[in-house]
Amino acid sequence: MIFTLFSCKQKEVDGIEIGQTLYANQSLEQNRKLTELISQILNKDSNALSELTEFWCGGGAGCYDLGFVTTQLVYRIGENDFIKMAEKLTEKQKILLSGLLSVGFEYGYYTEKNIVTEFPKLNKLLTE
Repeated sequence: MIFTLFSCKQKEVDGIEIGQTLYANQSLEQNRKLTELISQILNKDSNALSELTEFWCGGGAGCYDLGFVTTQLVYRIGENDFIKMAEKLTEKQKILLSGLLSVGFEYGYYTEKNIVTEFPKLNKLLTE
């Protein structure tokens, strides 16, 4: 039965990888919600981005994994289109998004990259 539950969860959505800790510690319902949010964000839904900033990641490494998901989304969508979505966020959500991106770079498969060097315009929007 446990195998059946794990086999129903998704580890990636349209090439966006969900890290092992986040994936493994999610319920099937949480995983479905996250994969839905990722799909909606890829379709440039700013409401989904708003929800993603406040998505429960379980703390610790799970939140690093969610940050990595977020960095992948920005790369895929492109900084300019992502900014259009992020402009609609509340100040609190912008702070949360900035934090997700920062830990995503720290924990993701990036060498010497960070939000300032990779997404300077987005960083400016999030830190103004």
